[in-house]
Amino acid sequence: MNINLIPLHQLPVGSFGKVKKLVSEGVARRRMLDLGLIYNTTVESIRKSPAGDPVAYGIRGAVIALRSEEASQILVESIES
Repeated sequence: MNINLIPLHQLPVGSFGKVKKLVSEGVARRRMLDLGLIYNTTVESIRKSPAGDPVAYGIRGAVIALRSEEASQILVESIES
């Protein structure tokens, strides 16, 4: 089975993705895990700021804003809503 993974920051607004891998390490990785970004968690790209960065994501019932630099370290599989 071939799964196409994309960085979270490339997920279009209004789309959903499932977390498949965290590329970050150390404190940054721990923060992502603490925010609930664990394997198979569904994430929704909700809204971009007017400047385009950060982006608001729906994660486990909370809305979290992540900058592109952080979101690029999270690989997701795009899923149909």
